[in-house]
Amino acid sequence: MATSIHFTKMHGAGNDYIYVNTLLYNIPDAKAASMAWSAYHTGIGSDGLVLIGRPTTDDADFSMHIYNADGSEAMMCGNASRCIGKYLYEKKITDKTSIKLETLSGIKVLNLHINGDIVESVTVDMLDAQLRNEKQLAIEGASMTEGEIKADDRVFTGTFVSMGNPHFVIFGEELSTEEIKKYGKILEYNPIFPERCNIEFANKCEDGSIRMRVWERGSGITMACGTGACATAVAATVTKRAGRKSRIVMDGGALDIEWSEKDNHIYMTGPAEFVFEGEINL
Repeated sequence: MATSIHFTKMHGAGNDYIYVNTLLYNIPDAKAASMAWSAYHTGIGSDGLVLIGRPTTDDADFSMHIYNADGSEAMMCGNASRCIGKYLYEKKITDKTSIKLETLSGIKVLNLHINGDIVESVTVDMLDAQLRNEKQLAIEGASMTEGEIKADDRVFTGTFVSMGNPHFVIFGEELSTEEIKKYGKILEYNPIFPERCNIEFANKCEDGSIRMRVWERGSGITMACGTGACATAVAATVTKRAGRKSRIVMDGGALDIEWSEKDNHIYMTGPAEFVFEGEINL
C-alpha cells in the first residue's frame, strides 16, 4: 500500500524545491523520490527535493538534505536555506528567529526578518568562501582566478569559488539560453572539476548590480542559485569588478550579498515564498 506524503512547494528567488518534514515522514530513497517528483510533466515539478530533519549534533537546531532533479545530493543551497527558515517559523515548528541549520557544508545560521507573523526575508551566514580547494579543482595549486577553460569551440575566462559546493564564475558577454545550455553542460563535466561544477555566466550592469544566469550541476538552468550568487559576488570582488557588497540579479529575482571584513563570512539576504502544498504517494 502506498504511503501518502505531505509536501510543500516553495521558492527562493525562483529557485523552487519540494520540502518534506522528515520529523513526520520517512523518505527511504530520497534520490528516487527527487527524480520522480521533480519531473514537471509527470511529477510535482521542481529543481529538487529538500528534507528537513533532526540534526546530528547539539550545535544545530535542524538539518537539511537537498537532492537535485537528477537525484544527486548537493552540499548546500542558499535559496533552500532561506525557505527552510520561513517554513519552520511560519508553520510554528520553532519560534526562534535565529536558526542553526546543519548542512553537508557546515552549520549555517539563518536570521529571520519578521513582520508580524510573516518572514519577509532571511539573512544566511554562508560562512567563508574558498578560492582554493583540492577536492573540487584538479589543477596545480587548486585555485583559478581569471583562468581559461575550453568548451567545444569557445574559451571561457572565469574564477573558481567554493561555497562548500564548487562554482566557476564567468564574466563576459550575455549568452543566450541555448548557449548556456550548451556550454554550461560541457563546463560542468570538465575533468578539472572532480565533483562537477556549477557554472555562473555574469556581467556588470550600469546601475552597479550584477546580472547572472546559472547552470546548476545536476539540474541545468535554474531561476536562481544562492550559493552561485555568493560565488559571483566573491569573484567580482577578487577580480575588482565590485566591492564587498553586491546585488546579484537572476532570472527569478535579486539577492543582496555582503562579504564581511569583520569575520570574512559571506552573508546572503533575500526572500522566500510558499507556492502550494499537497499530498503525493511514495
